[in-house]
Amino acid sequence: MLKVLTQIHRSSSHKSTFARFACVGATISLVDAGVLYLALGLGVHAYPARLISLPCSMAVGYLLNRYFTFHHFETGRALWHSLLRHFAVHSVGGVINIGVYALVLELGQTLGGQVAASATLPVISVWIGGVAGLCFNYFFSQKLVFDR
Repeated sequence: MLKVLTQIHRSSSHKSTFARFACVGATISLVDAGVLYLALGLGVHAYPARLISLPCSMAVGYLLNRYFTFHHFETGRALWHSLLRHFAVHSVGGVINIGVYALVLELGQTLGGQVAASATLPVISVWIGGVAGLCFNYFFSQKLVFDR
C-alpha cells in the first residue's frame, strides 16, 4: 500500500494528479467545515459563516496544491502571482460551491424541517458544493494556476 501511495505522490500522470487534488479537496473540506462550525458556534448565521470558512480553506488549498498536488509543475511565476491566479480560479469555483451549498441548504430546510436540518445539513451542503467546485477548480488550476 505504501508503495502505491509513493507512486501516486511522485507520478506526474493526470490520474495521480487528480487523486492528489481530490485528497487536498477532502482535506480542505474538513478545514472549511471546521471553520464553518466554529463560526456557527460563535453565533454567526450560516451564510456569513460560509463566507468566512471558504477563504480560509482556499488559502490552505493553495499551499497544499502548490507543494503536494502540482509539485512537479514548475511555473516560473512568483509565489504571489500564482496565489492571485489560484484565488481568481477558486473564487469562481467558490461561487459554484456556495451556489450549490445554498441550494442544498434551502432544499434540506424545506424538505427536512428546521430541527432535522440544523445539525448535519450545513456539512452535507459543504461537501456537495465542494464536489461541484472540485471539478471546475481542478481543470482551471491545471490550465491557469499551475500550468507549465
